[in-house]
Amino acid sequence: MNITRENIDALNAVVKVEIVKEDYSEKIDKILTDYRKTANIPGFRKGHVPMGMVKKQYGKAVLVDEVNKILQEALNKYLSEEKLDVLGQPLPKAQEGINWDADAFTFEFELGLTPEFEVELKGDKAITQYNIVADDKMIDEQIENIKKQYGKLIPQDVIEEDSEITGTFKNEEKEIENTITLTLDKLKGKANAKKFVGSKVGDVITLKTKGLYADDHDLMNALKVAHDDAHGLEIEVTFTISEVNKREAADLDQELFDKLFADGSVKSVSDLKDKIKEDAEKQFVQQADQKLLNDITEYLIESTKFDLPAEFLQKWIQASGETALDDAAAKEEFEKSEKSMRYQLIEGKLITANNIQITMDDIKDHAKNMIKAQMAQFGQMNPSDEELEGIAARVLGNQEEARRISEQIVSQRLLEVYKEKANLEVKEVTYENFVKEVYGDK
Repeated sequence: MNITRENIDALNAVVKVEIVKEDYSEKIDKILTDYRKTANIPGFRKGHVPMGMVKKQYGKAVLVDEVNKILQEALNKYLSEEKLDVLGQPLPKAQEGINWDADAFTFEFELGLTPEFEVELKGDKAITQYNIVADDKMIDEQIENIKKQYGKLIPQDVIEEDSEITGTFKNEEKEIENTITLTLDKLKGKANAKKFVGSKVGDVITLKTKGLYADDHDLMNALKVAHDDAHGLEIEVTFTISEVNKREAADLDQELFDKLFADGSVKSVSDLKDKIKEDAEKQFVQQADQKLLNDITEYLIESTKFDLPAEFLQKWIQASGETALDDAAAKEEFEKSEKSMRYQLIEGKLITANNIQITMDDIKDHAKNMIKAQMAQFGQMNPSDEELEGIAARVLGNQEEARRISEQIVSQRLLEVYKEKANLEVKEVTYENFVKEVYGDK
């Protein structure tokens, strides 16, 4: 066997594999000998079929199969030994009909080579690292929500501006009939709220859906209509009032504190505020980290310049896809995935440079922590390690889930690298200002 490589350019190469009779003859003879022992051919006792007949009947199929096995093994070994970083998979070059009666065979494969490049984390322009804090306004709003949530409902005869109103939206033509509880502050415009104030149980209010809610998604939930149907919906609906209540806010006392935090950690309003601030800011860290990860990913893709073997990759997309693609479709698919391909290469370089290694124990521990957090949400605060081990084993039995968790850990490790080595500028903001600055004023 002889394997040679011709480098077309820095990103493309052709590997030629020459297989001769000595590479496969012994294996084929052994296979055919075994076939002869078990072949069931009319007119011959098992094990006494002439070898010439066995070769005639099975020889070519065995040859093709064995040559292909040798070819793949040799190619994989060559790529490994030569330490060639390739993109996608080697693509066999088209060749006219192979003469399987010959003693030697030559195959050629196109390779797309990984480009050489350097990654510079510390750019000239600083990337913003947000530190989101819970301000007094947010904490006070959260306390008011808690007081309402745990307060008492007091029946009312007449709707007031702060009433909770239960009733049913109806429109026969659109087959809408949905019972909800609403508050007037959720409706858009004073005119709509005025229609409710002063009404009582049994009254029917007629409303126009256009301009009823500021957000079409709220309208969708109120009427229980499909997402697409809610957008631009302009019909009249009736709302039949079935119940009117006023919510009396709960007192901020020890009974409420213990309902919220059964461990007894909150003894005063000051403790409650501290706890709300602490819990909120823990959640904010995840959002700030995700924003930082997104921004650094964009920076790395934009600032790390290298070429890709685009023509090869388009061919590879055509060859590896589940459905057949023409040249134009393959090019479009490549252009869609080019950005993610670039980041995967950059990420791989950073993983190697920073010696990031993920073990099975890392994946298992991460899975157990996730499971523990999920169980805590349902009040199971102290699951046994045996219980966590069992659930984690079932979760990680799903290869897709194990891969997803591995990717999460890699992202966390890379984020630690970015925080240490990238050019970052810490900016402290309230959550309200973070949302305005990052997502626009909504």
